[in-house]
Amino acid sequence: MVNATRVEVRRGKNESSASLIRRFSRRAQGLNLVRMMRKKRYYERQKSKNVDHMRALIKGARKMKYNEDVKLGKIDPAAARGKKR
Repeated sequence: MVNATRVEVRRGKNESSASLIRRFSRRAQGLNLVRMMRKKRYYERQKSKNVDHMRALIKGARKMKYNEDVKLGKIDPAAARGKKR
């Protein structure tokens, strides 16, 4: 991890473990650590422009084929909407 932030909490003399954990989590939230970790958890690298473009072309071709099949009566659009995977 390149941008590491260290959170350290020391237990007081008469402090319970629950209050120690609560103090730690409050400090971590104050530093936005939880938000950053959740953001990094599902990191996806960016696809190249060519890949995006080809995917858009394929999707457009499928959509045109579907609309053409609906016009020709090969597909009933009302029946296809109710179908779930």
